[in-house]
Amino acid sequence: MAIVPGAVVRLSPLVARLTAPNPGVMTGPGTNSYIVGARALALIDPGPDLDEHVAALREAVGDRLRWIFCTHTHRDHSPAARALAQATGAAVLGMPPPQDGRQDETFAPGRVPRDGERFDCAGFTLTAVHTPGHASNHLCYLLEEERALFTGDHVMQGSTVVISPPDGDMSAYLASLERLTSLDIARLMPGHGVPIDRPHDEARRLIAHRLKREEKVAAALAQRGPATVEELVPLAYDDASPKLYPIAARSLHAHLIRLAREGRAQESGGRWTAKS
Repeated sequence: MAIVPGAVVRLSPLVARLTAPNPGVMTGPGTNSYIVGARALALIDPGPDLDEHVAALREAVGDRLRWIFCTHTHRDHSPAARALAQATGAAVLGMPPPQDGRQDETFAPGRVPRDGERFDCAGFTLTAVHTPGHASNHLCYLLEEERALFTGDHVMQGSTVVISPPDGDMSAYLASLERLTSLDIARLMPGHGVPIDRPHDEARRLIAHRLKREEKVAAALAQRGPATVEELVPLAYDDASPKLYPIAARSLHAHLIRLAREGRAQESGGRWTAKS
């Protein structure tokens, strides 16, 4: 199960993982590309358009790749779709990129899955599950035969997900996590990290963690406001390294927007205050 970029790791009878050589603060050990099937193959999240990664994927799938499914269009997940589709003729599926400046603008799906749409892939079935929050166009894919959910960046192993407004939405993210608790799933296959068992417990843990963080944001706002997002970060994320503050600021902003919708905060001229 260990993450070794460039190595094909068999995870189950139908699933293998190949991780891109793009480790970092936002990507952990790298972006996972999942190869699904036995005869005809599907690829979930082709990853970044790195020559080394694309070559490794082409070697792994040979002439059997038929479908490329993308969970979303952040630049570490979908850019390799174009090169792989051109090389193999595989169909590309996913939702078009939002216009927020953080997306893979090259992504042009031939088909846009609907929420709940089932895809018969010659020996296995994938069902699309729309999970907005991290990105408005985020999809998870359920492998019905193994009850395995490919989560992209909706759930990551070993790290919390960054929610970056304006496209990222904390309320939508929490609702999408809640939705996971009602799905018949046995395992999560994240876009970063190793598989996660006990998926419903993990979804509930993440919801509790986010709500606890939100209360820290509200407390920081009551203590420090009126304040900018950057001024609130050291208080609300006092358990994080200062090196992570620029990233944490994005999720903090998402929490503030959610608090404002609930009537608990307001913003004026870039400064936030608590609202009773």
